[in-house]
Amino acid sequence: MSNHVGNQGVLLAALAVVGVASLAATPASAQALDERFWLEGSGYFPGIETKINVSRPGQPGTDIDAENDLGMEDTDTLPAVYAGWRMSPRWILTGEFYALDREANVTLGRTIEFDGSTYPIGVSVDSRIASDVYRATVGYSFIRNDYSELGASIGLHATDFDIELTGEAQIGPAVRQVVTRNRTFLAPMPTIGVYGTYEISPKVILNGRVDFLSLEVDEYGGGITNVQASAAYRFSRNFSAGLAWRYVAYDLQVEKTEYNADIDYNFNGPSIFARISF
Repeated sequence: MSNHVGNQGVLLAALAVVGVASLAATPASAQALDERFWLEGSGYFPGIETKINVSRPGQPGTDIDAENDLGMEDTDTLPAVYAGWRMSPRWILTGEFYALDREANVTLGRTIEFDGSTYPIGVSVDSRIASDVYRATVGYSFIRNDYSELGASIGLHATDFDIELTGEAQIGPAVRQVVTRNRTFLAPMPTIGVYGTYEISPKVILNGRVDFLSLEVDEYGGGITNVQASAAYRFSRNFSAGLAWRYVAYDLQVEKTEYNADIDYNFNGPSIFARISF
């Protein structure tokens, strides 16, 4: 997915939040903001860009493009679950989970150094990159009326990564044997953000949010950006459905005693969702 499309996703959600901010003091009437609990299921259809480098001390790794070098699919369908609780008129607690698991087999078009092993050009390599994403936020709506709100949040965006390569690796000048290299780690990244809601009518609701942060936490460093914009139609008091656009970008560095890992991981694309609320 090109940077141009990714920028469109960021711009769309940013405009949604700004639009809500500009409308937050205007009167209207709708009911969605009185929801106390909600549960949402969605299908997310992103384009994916993945670049990884896993090295050991004294053994530099190759910058690997997972889609081009390893043959990973650059699109997928991700089911996601999102839940929320409005603890008071202004305080909101939310949680979300989604997962991406891709496998591929490719004949290497170039030599790859990965986690201390050399996979030469022309060998067949099986690979797997999996990620389970957990996101939780606590938000406070500092502007709120009957049909709009604007708030700020703090949260945690934690991703459980599993990266594996299997293939014939160079052991000596003339010896090869099948080697599997696997690294798993949970990367917790705190975030800060802004969010907004505006009800165009009792049936049509717009939402936008931006979460981001860049810092170092123990063995982990880098940054994360999560941007979303959505429009929902309320079919009844307790059921709504809609469309959304989402952009998620990781720039993650892992520094451990036995290995280092650099990961650039981007999702960008539309989703559809259905929501039950009370």
